[in-house]
Amino acid sequence: MHRRRAPRRLAALILGALTALALLPAASTTASAQNVVEAAGGTGPYDAGYVTTWRLRDHTVYRPLTLPTNETLPIVVWGNGACRADGTWFENVLTEFASHGFLVIANGRPGGTGRTDAEMLTEAIDWAVAENTRLFGEYRGRIDTGHIAVMGQSCGGLETYEVADDPRITTTVLWNSGLLTDRDDHLLDDLHAPVAYFTGGPSDIAYANALDDYGKLPAGLPAFIGHLDVGHYGTFAEPNGGEYGRVGAAWLRWHLKDDPTARAEFVGDACGLCSTDWDIDRKNWS
Repeated sequence: MHRRRAPRRLAALILGALTALALLPAASTTASAQNVVEAAGGTGPYDAGYVTTWRLRDHTVYRPLTLPTNETLPIVVWGNGACRADGTWFENVLTEFASHGFLVIANGRPGGTGRTDAEMLTEAIDWAVAENTRLFGEYRGRIDTGHIAVMGQSCGGLETYEVADDPRITTTVLWNSGLLTDRDDHLLDDLHAPVAYFTGGPSDIAYANALDDYGKLPAGLPAFIGHLDVGHYGTFAEPNGGEYGRVGAAWLRWHLKDDPTARAEFVGDACGLCSTDWDIDRKNWS
């Protein structure tokens, strides 16, 4: 197995306004009552953008601008690279995910500064679960709390590891990330949900770390690893997140929506990624 060579580089509002938000009728399905920025992009069936809410003031929420009435939204929580508290740093790819019918919650406010921590990912999950039952809340009954993905890029991936033992999590995804030291291998033992690693190939600073982690996963844990030769920063900044956006959305559709077409991208001898520029490996898939 590859050994780790990477150094440690990753590493009020007025009461009336609050009351108005709390009293939004459940029938309201648009984001007009919050601070909305419509993002350009997203190839899924929904026009997506992001909102902010004082109920989760240190995060940015990506969602279909009009909440669908025929399906509920699975939850995706996201940790930024550099543990940077800017919820719009990965706007293109997160908007892409949301356009496929997911509620995507990023650490940090839009354009925010400072650093995040792993607890913010748990806070995002807790908020979404609570919103699904909040009386008069616009998300009431519209969130699929039984399907939750936690994911992050680089330092955000390390945050992801720290909360991946949460039994509510359906899948764990590491983008350009891996543990920095063998002393943290105990975090791998806590993984319980299907896990995916996506790296930028050998030029990605986290490439060897991800390979090492993949080789040490608990026996029997379903796992996937894919390398695309795009470096540590991937294709996140491209329109709709580029190839990372396409593949990431497919992974979410498979694990959070049980989409058989999306599943076929990753498993089987003739999988969609098998004959592409991706270098992949899979284990423990039936």
